[in-house]
This record gives sequence, structure tokens and C-alpha cells, in this order.
Amino acid sequence: MANILRIFLGNFVPEMKKVQLGLKENLPQFTWLVLVNAFVGGMVGMERTLLPALAQGAFSMSAHSAILSFIVVFGITKAISNYYTGVLASRFGRRRLLIAGWIIALPIPFMIMYAPSWNWIIAANVLLGINQGLTWSSTVIMKIDLVGEKQRGFAMGLNEFAGYLAVALMAFLTGWLAARYGIRPYPFYTGVVLSLLGLFVSIFMIKDTRHHVAAEKTVSQVPRLKNIFFDSSWRHPQLGSVTQAGLINNLNDGMAWGIFPVLLASKGFSIAEIGLVTAVYPAVWGIGQLFTGKMADRFCKKDLLFIGMVLQAVALLLFAWASQWIHFMLLSMVLGWGTAMVYPTFLATIAENTHPSDRSQSIGIFRLWRDLGYAIGAIITGLLADWFEINFPIFFIGLLTLGSAIIIKVRMNCPTKNWSLSCQ
Repeated sequence: MANILRIFLGNFVPEMKKVQLGLKENLPQFTWLVLVNAFVGGMVGMERTLLPALAQGAFSMSAHSAILSFIVVFGITKAISNYYTGVLASRFGRRRLLIAGWIIALPIPFMIMYAPSWNWIIAANVLLGINQGLTWSSTVIMKIDLVGEKQRGFAMGLNEFAGYLAVALMAFLTGWLAARYGIRPYPFYTGVVLSLLGLFVSIFMIKDTRHHVAAEKTVSQVPRLKNIFFDSSWRHPQLGSVTQAGLINNLNDGMAWGIFPVLLASKGFSIAEIGLVTAVYPAVWGIGQLFTGKMADRFCKKDLLFIGMVLQAVALLLFAWASQWIHFMLLSMVLGWGTAMVYPTFLATIAENTHPSDRSQSIGIFRLWRDLGYAIGAIITGLLADWFEINFPIFFIGLLTLGSAIIIKVRMNCPTKNWSLSCQ
């Protein structure tokens, strides 16, 4: 009878056989997780090009701080969800949280399609933040669980590649659909398809990774953190440097998400041209991580993080003076490459510096601070754009990004025993 139940339930019953760590050893399950994360990224991409235009067109909103309110609530709810995903992952299992995240996603596209007021858009982004926190954090933690210590950078590169390439593709696709059929409802039907596919794959194809965590605990030599929250937030020089950079990175991404479409529209570009600019940034970000993730396994993580943040800062500072469409395209590519250098490196650094028992919570704390950057960036951007002019917040946040790079340079270290290239 037990064997019949095991055959019938399949993925619902954890396998008790001896587990192996490694990308090759867990390739089928890893591949399904990459696909799921593409669906996760697509849910954000669905909004990337259109919500600022929807605010101005359908709801006659003009103040930048009001328009960017959807990013504020998204960032706060995603940040909180990230934290609790990290805390609850070991207690309830990663897979259960992943499924819960997809159930929460189901009403989001319908709320946006048929929203009678901007408050409905805000409510949809509360759900989107919870969805992103539960699903993206779960897939990150599960991939780290599967691959062990040797290929974490590459694993995170593949994970973030899938997620942010999907953001780019959906940003372009919804912009194209909006130009052809109008902003509502057709572009948001894509979200219906994505949420259903994500839920289906998570239920029927994904297995929990708690046994892989147990296997790694027996061989890990990384000491436990004394206070996971404070060490991950700032006190630990490696983890603290990564956390502040993650916050600043998403602060400038939140600014780019909300202000770039408005800035480009003010310069007379069409919605299709705006869609290309807003898509090329996450496209380079996503595709670039196929390379930078592997680099994080071979080279000095401190150097990758420093150079990546400097590139972002330079792109943003120049963005404030760009005038032609080709300028915005090229600077968006530079911004995307700088972000690609840091994103998988953030997560690989955290995994390297945490014991398996602390890892899911430490990643949740990092992602808490990182995604609060969306809210902080949107608030700063909206207020400065209303008080001054639209280029001022871009320049200001470019300076903040440069300051973050300096903190990495001063505070982080790079043990030569862990890298093929030395780093002082």
C-alpha cells in the first residue's frame, strides 16, 4: 500500500534515498526551478513598462510620488515576504512556500485589468510583493541547497538569468501589445498564463530540498553566526557589505522602474521605444548573469561587486544628461551589465559565508534589506522629482551607488585560498 501511495503521489512524498549535492547530480530538478523562476520574473515584467503609463492615462495621475506608490508597496511587501520566507523555509519546507506564492499570484492580473481606481493597482502590488518574496526566495534557497559549495555562483547566475530575462521579455511583449491593442486588458492576459503555469509546475514537478540541507550540514566548516539578523545586516564585514550594496542596487532599480518610462515619455518617445529601453536593461542584466555567475565561482567576489556598482553609478550619472534614444539604449546596457556583475555574486557570497542552518534566514534578511531598496528608491525618486526636476533623482541615486561601491572596496576582503585570482 505504501509503495502504491508513493507511485501515485510522486513529488508530494520526499524521497528518502541518499542525496547528492551538485548541479549535474540534480540537473532535472534544478532545470524545473530555473523555469519556475522565469515565470516569477515574468510577473514583474508584466508591469514594468505599463503601470506608469496606466497611472497617467487611465487614472489621470501627475505627481511622481503618487505614480511611484505602487513600487513603494511592492518593495515593502516583497521585503517582508523575503524575510519570513527565510525564517519559515526550514520549518515548513521551501516547496510549500513556493506553492503558496503562486496561489497568491492568481488574482493579480485580473485586478490590474479591471481596476476601477488606483487603489486596486496598489492592492495588486501588495499581492505581487508577497508572490515575489515567497516564490523568488524559495527558488534561490532551493538551488543553493541542491548545488553545494562548488557552483553556487553559476547556479545563482542561471537563476537570476531566467528571472530577469523573463522580466525583459515581458516588458517588451506587454509594451508591444499595448501599442497594438491598448494598455488594458490584453497585455495583462500574459500574467494569467504565467501564474497558472507557475502553480502547475510547482505542485507537480518540484520536490523539497530539506534532505540536501541535511547532507550539507555534515560537511560544512563554516561557523554559525552569533546573531543572524545583525551579522547579516551589517556586523559581518562580508555579509554587511553585500547587504548594503543590495539595498542600493534595488534602490536604483526602483528608480529606473518608475522614472525611466516617465522620463522617456517626456522626451517624446513612443510607448514601443520606451518598451525597448526598459526591456534592454533587464535583458542585459539577465543574459549577462550566465557569464558573471560563473565568474563569481572563479574570481574575487569583492572585485566583481566593486566594478559592478561603479558601472551602475557611471551609467546613472550619464543617464541624467542623455538626450537621444540611442544614448538611453547604450546606458541601459551598461546599467544592466553592472547589475549582472553583482546580482549572482551577492547570493554566492552569502552562501559562502553562512552555515547551512543559518543560510535560508540570512538570505531572507539580505533580501529584506535589498528589496526595501525598491520602496526607498521610489520614495526618494518621487519626492526629488516633484521638488526639483526629473533628472535630479537620477543623478542623486547615481552618487549613492558610487558610495556603495566605496564601502565594498574599503570593508570587504577576499581570501586568496578561495579564489583562482588573489585579491587584496
